[in-house]
Amino acid sequence: MSFLRSIFGPSKAEIWSQVAAEIGGQYVEGGFWGRAQLRCQSGEWELVLDTYTVSSGNSSTTYTRMRAPFVNKDGLYFKIYRTGFFSAIGKWLSMQDIEIGVPVFDENYVIKGNDEEKVRRLLASPEVRALMDAQPRITVEIKDDEGFFGQSYPDGVDILHFVCVGVIKDPDVLKDLFDLFCAILERLVQIDSAYENDPGIVI
Repeated sequence: MSFLRSIFGPSKAEIWSQVAAEIGGQYVEGGFWGRAQLRCQSGEWELVLDTYTVSSGNSSTTYTRMRAPFVNKDGLYFKIYRTGFFSAIGKWLSMQDIEIGVPVFDENYVIKGNDEEKVRRLLASPEVRALMDAQPRITVEIKDDEGFFGQSYPDGVDILHFVCVGVIKDPDVLKDLFDLFCAILERLVQIDSAYENDPGIVI
């Protein structure tokens, strides 16, 4: 065992490769210019896990994110994050605050969306709520693109997006995250907010 491995434990590459093998995905080395990714297929959807770093002055912060493009049937948007994580954030795209009627969940999460009834139906799934609770840090949302410097998507295609600060190296948390994305996408189909079609793009 190397000295660094004895201090810091297994590397991200080791853990992500292990998780990829367990869930039937593929770990792709990033090389000199690219980002390493864990890619996994769920039906017609491809789920992509990677990390990125934002630098500002003398400091930098690394984030773990997961993305999955899908065909958005009715223009549903939402953003869900733990209470207190972005406590200073204002209204996001004029979306209203939503309570789903589950007191513990309503207390622990800020829920915003542009269709209150659809968001409530999405979160009526005990599986979706349990998998969200399994994430120590979570911000999950539907986005129509990835900002000025990010990727844009064709009309009708949006992205299910997760982000948290730091590099996730807990195998159970990673597998739960993939399960969460699968559960949300399947639930979006059930509530008639997504098609199961291949979105036709690669990220």
